[in-house]
Amino acid sequence: MRVDCRRLDRLCQDALQHEAMAWPKPGLVTPVDSGSHSDMHIGTFFASIDALQGSFAMLALAGARSQPFAVLQAIGVEAERKMLLATCGINTHRGAIFNLGLLAAAAGRQEADSTLAGLSCGAVVARVWGADLASARRDAAASHGNLVFKRFAAGGARMEAATGFPTVYGIGLPALRRLLAAGHERETALIGTLLTLMEHLLDTNLLWRGGEAGLGFVRQAAADFNRAGGVDAPGWRDRLLALHRAFVERNLSPGGSADLMAASWAAHQLETFSFGD
Repeated sequence: MRVDCRRLDRLCQDALQHEAMAWPKPGLVTPVDSGSHSDMHIGTFFASIDALQGSFAMLALAGARSQPFAVLQAIGVEAERKMLLATCGINTHRGAIFNLGLLAAAAGRQEADSTLAGLSCGAVVARVWGADLASARRDAAASHGNLVFKRFAAGGARMEAATGFPTVYGIGLPALRRLLAAGHERETALIGTLLTLMEHLLDTNLLWRGGEAGLGFVRQAAADFNRAGGVDAPGWRDRLLALHRAFVERNLSPGGSADLMAASWAAHQLETFSFGD
């Protein structure tokens, strides 16, 4: 089990690396530039990813041992501490730790509990920890996400997880699989998935940075890109670079969509992950 959990850890780290390296991503950090983020760059991301090594394995093992939600929270808080230490206090992956950590814990729990067989990892999260997650949203201390929740009634990451990651499994994963089946290589398929998520997600990162107007601008821009053929259309990179410039000018960064892009890739890989291989 420990060996399998280390494999799950590598799966989650790979998802974070693929998200970081994909280019272009409007408003987001890439190997080319820092997008709308003056406080971080691609090196910050990789320092964070390196610091998280082992955290997802611990969460998967806790899930396999049917540990209570409080134990998962404690492991997540320690993972955040490692991230912040590695990045000198910059939040690069708090949302990704939350999303991927829960999916890893669900994979471990499903392996140990035969009554969960046949469910997606997202469905396992909702069934086993959904009530805890919803309660945590109500009781959580002030944060960007919670302030946005109170102001705009946007559910954010906790409600996405509490309800089984419907945006991942209903929007991100189908888009990713369609693009891969169409013959796109991984990077292009991930970028296409990101733009699909950006069109549909009530991204609390965007609400915090730009309010309802900023969120509306990003969703409309993504919708226009997708209706024009998305990554299937010639010249799609040039159009995304133009969007990138427009997002940076407005200080907009669809970080929530980026987190769910990584979660969609992890969910795709978890569908074929097998303990004991």
